[in-house]
Amino acid sequence: MPLLELSDIKFAYPGHDPILNGASLSLEAGERLSILGPNGAGKSTLLKMIVGLLKPDAGQVSVFGETRDQEADFHDVRRRVGFVFQDPDDQLFSPTVAEDIAFGPLNLGKSRDEALALVDNILAKLALTHLRDRITHRLSGGEKRLVTLATVLVMEPEVLLLDEPTNALDEENEERLVEILSGLPQAMLLISHDPKFRARVAPSAYRLRAGVLTRED
Repeated sequence: MPLLELSDIKFAYPGHDPILNGASLSLEAGERLSILGPNGAGKSTLLKMIVGLLKPDAGQVSVFGETRDQEADFHDVRRRVGFVFQDPDDQLFSPTVAEDIAFGPLNLGKSRDEALALVDNILAKLALTHLRDRITHRLSGGEKRLVTLATVLVMEPEVLLLDEPTNALDEENEERLVEILSGLPQAMLLISHDPKFRARVAPSAYRLRAGVLTRED
């Protein structure tokens, strides 16, 4: 059974022509797929539908074997699917790095001590301990990107959705990101304009063209 399945998804932003016109895809456990297509084709829109941030006009969203339709259906999905947004500033809002990473575990009912232990563990795993007490808004773009990934991985998601994760990364941090992602067990859906990065992280792909997805292997 696929972890994620989008079936015949149709969607238009108000006042615009349809951006998705019967798009379907599935992601199996352990599978890593890229979604290819020009800017504005609807790639980010698809990822947002998987976690219920947008609702299709028609078609079906199925996650972990269950059809997800109402807002309440996605509460469980958002705990189990990690979404790294295109812009880290959409995701980072606490004063310090440690507080940003602790937010998710605290929200799930962990004690402060438990949450901070998880923070220290994930920062050590990602070799980011030096950023622990930094002021989040003073980080470089690349540092913010890696911290965003830490805020997602600390939740131990079963699936990762990555929207242009190499934005603002220099060569050294991009290499670090490849290393981190390559060592993870999670299934992944990746949007990236960088063909070398895609080839190393998620070489199998769907292409989104005229609102429809076609598998390219």
